[in-house]
Amino acid sequence: MTRTLGWHTRVALFLIVIALAAGFGSGIGSSASAAAAKNATLAILHFSVIKGTTWSGAHDRAGQRLHAKHPNVKIVVGNAEFMGLPLKDIADKYPNAYLGSVVASDITTKRNFIRFFPRQYQALYLEGLIAGALTKTGNVGIVSAFPNIQVLRRTAGFYLGVQDAAKALNKRVNVYVKYVGDWYKPTEERDIASTLVSQYKVDVLTQQTDSGSPLDVAQEKKIWFVGKDMDTVGFYGWSNTDTVAVSFDTRWEVLYDRMIQDWMAGKQNPRTFLYLGMKDTMTLADGTVEPTVDIMNNKKIGVDAISPKALPLIPKSIVQLVGQRREQMLKGDWDPFTEHEFVSNGTGLELKGTPGTPIPSKGTVVKKAQQVPADDWLLGKFNFDLDGMTILK
Repeated sequence: MTRTLGWHTRVALFLIVIALAAGFGSGIGSSASAAAAKNATLAILHFSVIKGTTWSGAHDRAGQRLHAKHPNVKIVVGNAEFMGLPLKDIADKYPNAYLGSVVASDITTKRNFIRFFPRQYQALYLEGLIAGALTKTGNVGIVSAFPNIQVLRRTAGFYLGVQDAAKALNKRVNVYVKYVGDWYKPTEERDIASTLVSQYKVDVLTQQTDSGSPLDVAQEKKIWFVGKDMDTVGFYGWSNTDTVAVSFDTRWEVLYDRMIQDWMAGKQNPRTFLYLGMKDTMTLADGTVEPTVDIMNNKKIGVDAISPKALPLIPKSIVQLVGQRREQMLKGDWDPFTEHEFVSNGTGLELKGTPGTPIPSKGTVVKKAQQVPADDWLLGKFNFDLDGMTILK
């Protein structure tokens, strides 16, 4: 019986064939690192355009940085789960290759099929502290893609920061989420951003989508914007710090570098599950040491990343808290998902399958405060919004 391969699998096979033609895989199991380093290439399957997006743009930048540090590396990865999972089906055919995929909700691994994701929620928590302090109307808006575990988890990190700032400043802050239906829909993202500002009086806007449209709206409406995935002011020149209060920057190269280290060591059994955060770092070719995620704006990091125009509007106690929590996370001494309890809002995404995972009913304490959530649960089962969020139809 002939099976028709999906286009994602065909693309993956095409990349591997090219890599094999260049000597891919000959290093593992031979004379260890020297042979591996001699025959190495990083191939990234992008699910979207690179220029004009933060997600694929950050992956592309990672490839450039790794090429500067390791001129010869050979690994094939998909930068979205639906792009990367087909690699699992062909992993056994290429036992001397490392294949990998970003995690969206499936956490399947194989000996040479690596799954990975950054703990972006840590930097999102810091962004939330800043957003919660900045809002004057008490309304923060999120232009989001669609309900999925990755989005729900990241939004939760941001929301916890907003609410901690609100509690510290003794004010009420509403967080409104409205879904676009996909990751990259510039026109729809613009429409939703405009609706959040005009109808819900949002004066701080962020996104869980990939185009620059929400930022354009924030600039036009003269409200604050909080960025995602990449320092767009510093690396893309999108807008400026009069509009962008802060962004979080994802350094995918830190995760890829772990794979490269295993490859160059000639490991037949590499680390197959990588969930790295602020305490995990790598050193770039120019000597810069960078964590997996951090807050960043106009190429400044940490508290210095807060917009010079926004900084005087944020109480010093919150600025100090941002600095304190960041330092604690860089050392691995504190984590917002461990610190806080998770209470369900009664909204989210019912997970299908056997067994299925229904959305916890509103008010259910899913995780207690000071309890460390399991990584596989965070990546595969976090299917609800946190209590108090407003999910707009």
